[in-house]
Amino acid sequence: MKYWYFIVLILVAGITCCEDVIDVDVPTGKTRLIVDALIRVDTTQEFLGVKVKVTETNNFFEEIPVTSLESIDIIVEVTRDDGLGLGTGVSSLIDVDTGSGIYIPNPYFSTEERISTSAVLQDNDVLFTLILVHKGRKYAAQTRYVPSTPVLSLSQGTETLFDEDETELIVTFKDDPEIQNFYVFDFDFDEYLVSEDTFYNGQEFQFSYFYDKNLEPGQEVTVSILGADRTFYNYMDELITQSEAPQGPFQTPVATVRGNVFDITGLDNINIVDNAGRPNDFPVGYFAIVQEFKSTITIQ
Repeated sequence: MKYWYFIVLILVAGITCCEDVIDVDVPTGKTRLIVDALIRVDTTQEFLGVKVKVTETNNFFEEIPVTSLESIDIIVEVTRDDGLGLGTGVSSLIDVDTGSGIYIPNPYFSTEERISTSAVLQDNDVLFTLILVHKGRKYAAQTRYVPSTPVLSLSQGTETLFDEDETELIVTFKDDPEIQNFYVFDFDFDEYLVSEDTFYNGQEFQFSYFYDKNLEPGQEVTVSILGADRTFYNYMDELITQSEAPQGPFQTPVATVRGNVFDITGLDNINIVDNAGRPNDFPVGYFAIVQEFKSTITIQ
């Protein structure tokens, strides 16, 4: 037995000695600005919880670095149904914690820079335009407020889908029959789901969501229903699809998921908010102002 054990040791040593370290040149792309400007609206609050985070893309296996802006503003334009403009306001944002990459309405300005929640609840058409300058280039995005619907009930189920360690949450809500609705569900832990009301328009709807992780008893989980328009719905759907797709070690993503933030450097017309004619000049990210309804459950 000792003789064969000795032979095995020699073979293992030989295999180990033959190992070579291979340096793989990971492809590097153009550094792009990342704009996280999803503003979740709680209509019970006096002001919108505006917070915009900016970072930059980086090489594989490296941390995503925060970055700084030269300026960032949100323009609020109010228009009547007949097209008459009722007024325009501007909210200037700053990074209170310098170098954090997180921008909020300037609390030190001589006037109120926060945006009133009443601005999104009025009957008039309200257009929000995000304008920011980063490393000498100007970027812009436009959006309108999108309402949502409350969570009627949130409960823990006992069923599993693929694995016995899964945790089932049962969500119930009622769709608004007056308009076509799109929803983004935030299930905590950076887990999202999108849905449209094609098959349950105006009805109470219930579905199960399964966590593939073993949630601990006593752990709190917060589920949110966010309103969405078709563009934001498509954007989140593509993000979810790519994040869940099986990627081989040498397989590149199908495509870069572009949002609604565009490079408008050199354009002198604020109404032209796209990058037509410059397909390679674009940031990554999204600007949206949506109503959020949250519900929290304690895992049993």
